[in-house]
Amino acid sequence: MQTTQGNTKKYNIWIWLLSIAIPIAVAVLFTVKIPGAERLGFLPPIYATINGLTAILLVTAVFQIRKGNRKTHERLMKTAIIFSVLFLVMYVAYHMTSDSTKYGGEGMLKYVYYFILLTHILLSIVVIPFVLITYVRAISGQFYMHRKIARITYPLWLYVAVTGVIVYLMISPYY
Repeated sequence: MQTTQGNTKKYNIWIWLLSIAIPIAVAVLFTVKIPGAERLGFLPPIYATINGLTAILLVTAVFQIRKGNRKTHERLMKTAIIFSVLFLVMYVAYHMTSDSTKYGGEGMLKYVYYFILLTHILLSIVVIPFVLITYVRAISGQFYMHRKIARITYPLWLYVAVTGVIVYLMISPYY
């Protein structure tokens, strides 16, 4: 499907609206606690697993496109997007029913944890417009421009997915 100038503008408006609205909504919902709701303490290992699976999907999708398997690449990338949305929903649900867990490690490990956590959070915000732009360029048949931005999107998204697992593994003893 080729995009017209009007469609491109419409996509761009949605990309920027979502890129701003998602982090704001997450930040606001992070402060909301559902009164009387049961703590959803079973979710962190599930959404950490989803992050790990997202990383595997991303690596596999790149491997597939390099082999020329465009349809498989497309399916894997759509699944990675769905997994990222599922992660976000579960992450917000967990934090709306549970207090944040404090990291209990000490020494140098504490600094490593907070560095990974901070870069994970910041890049999870930064990657949103990159994922959306990359996706829109693919579905609209702008493959040259898709490849160009995917070279930036892929390592950012992969870093966010992998560090999500690392953050979980480092904090899990303190849940």
